[in-house]
Amino acid sequence: MTTTDPAGRAVSTAVPWTLVRCGTVMVPDPGDPMEAEGVLNPASGRDPDGRLFLLPRLVAAGNVSRVGLAEVETTDGVPTGVRREGVVLAPDAGFERGLANAGTEDPRVTWIPALGRHVMTYVAYGPLGPRLALAISRDLRHWERLGPLLLDYQPDLDTDLNLFPNKDAVFFPEPVPAPDGVPSFALLHRPMWDLGWIRDGEGEHLPAGVTDPRPGIWISYVPVDEVQQDLRHLVRLGQHRLVAMSEYAWESLKIGAGPAPIRTPEGWLLLHHGVSGHIDGSAFTPQQGVRYAAGAMILDADDPSRVLARTTEPLLTPDTDDERSGTVPNVVFPTAIEQIDGTLYVFYGMADARIGVARLDRTAPAPTV
Repeated sequence: MTTTDPAGRAVSTAVPWTLVRCGTVMVPDPGDPMEAEGVLNPASGRDPDGRLFLLPRLVAAGNVSRVGLAEVETTDGVPTGVRREGVVLAPDAGFERGLANAGTEDPRVTWIPALGRHVMTYVAYGPLGPRLALAISRDLRHWERLGPLLLDYQPDLDTDLNLFPNKDAVFFPEPVPAPDGVPSFALLHRPMWDLGWIRDGEGEHLPAGVTDPRPGIWISYVPVDEVQQDLRHLVRLGQHRLVAMSEYAWESLKIGAGPAPIRTPEGWLLLHHGVSGHIDGSAFTPQQGVRYAAGAMILDADDPSRVLARTTEPLLTPDTDDERSGTVPNVVFPTAIEQIDGTLYVFYGMADARIGVARLDRTAPAPTV
């Protein structure tokens, strides 16, 4: 069975992976006011000693978010809990806070060996709503802000992508070919075309060639040589391409990237979330009528803007009490993948209140190369 991508190319529906729940690994500490409204949507990484950590989003009263640090505890190789180490990124910069909202939200962390750095993408929830920003670290504890993301003007899109709210950004762990063939670091992200986030009644402004207003997954690139000369170049990306849009009922409202893609024999495995239902309230209030589920795509190793395969049905849906009841009900939101003793585990937000873990299993033998 096949479908097509935004460029009209054939896409298989055969993705040989599945998710199996393993339990809940982190719940809010009732004695910590910084976790009063939930712990959720963690990044992850290993420190120089090889210890595995989550970097959860900690939400205080008033929906003020910070990024914490918590070492993963395991039982028989399965993640079962965490040991907290405090906050590593708070909304201290001006672009991370406004009069009515503030936050460093939903981090994704990619270890990029070519740079010797962990690269964090996060949502800076400042005066004009959600904007993407970057920070880098060697040890997961000390983070250097590189600032807000800058997307180069691209004439064929006939718009400035920096005008739009953006979320769900994550870097690939190794260089990939850009559309011009130059080895580049690539970033997945999700612009949102409704400028009602910023000004009431402004409505949707679509780039040239885009006819579907629903938020989808895009990719942008920065040449490796530029970043190796100056790490601050990581925040400036170009050669923007649309990767994927909503295709199926379970993702009918929008889709967004999850954890950093992992290389497999088939190509880059990308877990993503899909949203269905209906949006209640405004962009600045909880959306109680939606349902978040998790699926997967395979991106071409030589052209990661191309989807080779994607799941027609979700791999994980909000079925447990912890996933159905919380700050935003009916949410599973994958944001991190880590290998423990040869097994891949996915960490995900549960109803915007807790953090769960699921095992990522192959359902078919890997092809021989």
